[in-house]
Amino acid sequence: MTRQSDPAKKPALLEQVVDYLMDKPLSALTFRGLASALDVSSFTLVYHFGTRDALVSDIIGSIATRQRGFETVFDPRTVTVESYFIGLRQSFDLSLFPRNRALQRLEFEAQMLEAVAPDRALTRVVHESLHARARETLVALGLDEPQAAIEGQLLLDTFYGIQVGLVVGGDVERATIAFERALQYHRERIEPLVAASAR
Repeated sequence: MTRQSDPAKKPALLEQVVDYLMDKPLSALTFRGLASALDVSSFTLVYHFGTRDALVSDIIGSIATRQRGFETVFDPRTVTVESYFIGLRQSFDLSLFPRNRALQRLEFEAQMLEAVAPDRALTRVVHESLHARARETLVALGLDEPQAAIEGQLLLDTFYGIQVGLVVGGDVERATIAFERALQYHRERIEPLVAASAR
């Protein structure tokens, strides 16, 4: 009978794995190299994660859920225009921390890997949940569904694009200026729509 992985030890080991990947590509990950770097046996990794694919899936899940900021700062039941824009700024500020930028790089890599693997959809599911939360939040502020869907898509794609630029170029000042300008444009579109819905 195959032993089940220890649920108490697996999260700590996964954290070590993510730390190891901070400056390495996800695509080059091997059990042998990882075991050597973490000073554990390959058997330990197999025992806790099963296969390399399962390990990569756990890594992606860990990164994708930890990287989220948008859905943790917005609650459609209580959101206001001011809390919305404050929350957007907080989400961006979180992305500026070096560790979060490294996690973002790993998440982007995972998304590109999954884009050519139709049977793997974890990052797509997480991405779709972000779009759903953006849409729900904007509807709660007073936008109709079509407007909310478009504005949410534009906001998230712009945010992701700025994050890609930050990860690739490393220029925090330029990324911050771009985000502030995008946020200003977003506010200029959203506030009249919210005001119109309140009439």
